[in-house]
Amino acid sequence: MEEENIVIPDDHQESKENFSFQSDQKEETGEKKQFFTFSNIVSLIVLAGLIVLYFLFFTARKPEEPKAAMALQKSGARSISVVFVNIDSLNEKYEFVKVLRNDLEGTGKRLQTEVLSEQSAFEKEAADFQKQVAANAISEEKAKIVYEELMKKQQGLADKKEKYTQQVANMELNMNMRLLDTITNFLKRYNKTYKFDYILTYKTAGDILIANDTLDITNDVVKSLNKEYKEKKK
Repeated sequence: MEEENIVIPDDHQESKENFSFQSDQKEETGEKKQFFTFSNIVSLIVLAGLIVLYFLFFTARKPEEPKAAMALQKSGARSISVVFVNIDSLNEKYEFVKVLRNDLEGTGKRLQTEVLSEQSAFEKEAADFQKQVAANAISEEKAKIVYEELMKKQQGLADKKEKYTQQVANMELNMNMRLLDTITNFLKRYNKTYKFDYILTYKTAGDILIANDTLDITNDVVKSLNKEYKEKKK
């Protein structure tokens, strides 16, 4: 029997080659597709890291705003109104101050007169004692008794001086506190109309060295204070 040679058609071979080529293409495409996906993942991770660093750098390390600027923002950037009262002028023109000062000066003079009178009498008594001792007109025992009495009077006079000095100082302190309370309460009522942010005090040798006269409300304040004081006296 003759062997039959089976010849595979060229088309079949081409088909195989095509199949093989296509298979290779599929494998190559699969490899490309896998490599492309991994690259995208890496890029996304790097991009996410950059975003995080950007956020941390530009937000967490944001410089603080100056306190003055923050205060200006809170105030709505509005201007601040400031005025002042001249205490020297107020003390001269406010009637209530004159009354308090007269009471203080009257008490001080009365106490001073009393102390000076007692001191004058003591000095006269001490001078007479010295004359008696110098003239041997008094016995030693009597002189000792008189001397001790004079020492007690001198100590009593010193105590009285200190007591009266403290009394006048306390009276002056109470006067100033009363005056301050009166003026402060008045200015609170006064400022309900004008709504100033600050009402300062100005006086000679005070903390404020120079002040603009256009900010001085002393005359108006004194006028209103005197008006209230007269109404209360009625």
